[in-house]
Amino acid sequence: MTTYVPASRDRGGPRRARTRLAAAAAVVVTVGAGLGLRAVATGGLAKYGGDALYTVLIFAFIVLALPRVTALKAAAGALAVSWTVEFLQLTGVPAELSRHSAVARLVLGSTFNPPDLFWYAVGAAVGWLGHTAARRLSPETA
Repeated sequence: MTTYVPASRDRGGPRRARTRLAAAAAVVVTVGAGLGLRAVATGGLAKYGGDALYTVLIFAFIVLALPRVTALKAAAGALAVSWTVEFLQLTGVPAELSRHSAVARLVLGSTFNPPDLFWYAVGAAVGWLGHTAARRLSPETA
């Protein structure tokens, strides 16, 4: 016999809870990796590695907020956000905000750089691969 649980009380069960926990851990690990990369690397490795990690971070936030999202949709969303922010830099608005706020500088950047678009795609692919691998390795629950 199945017990009825109103949708408003259904929190998604153990799988969604594990997905959210994994996504929260991915946020922490990604931020740590980004800070670590900046601490030990310079030049292109630090710059473009940071770009890829930026998109991985957005990917993790999407999965954290929407644990039932597919890996492909989360990757597409993360890539769309990253590219939108990059193209927004063509307007000069992020540069102006970055002059007044360190947070804006970290989140929005300041200068459009076409190679960043490629590295954001790399980050989306890494997020998709990691999510897909984790799902395949995760035990199924009822």
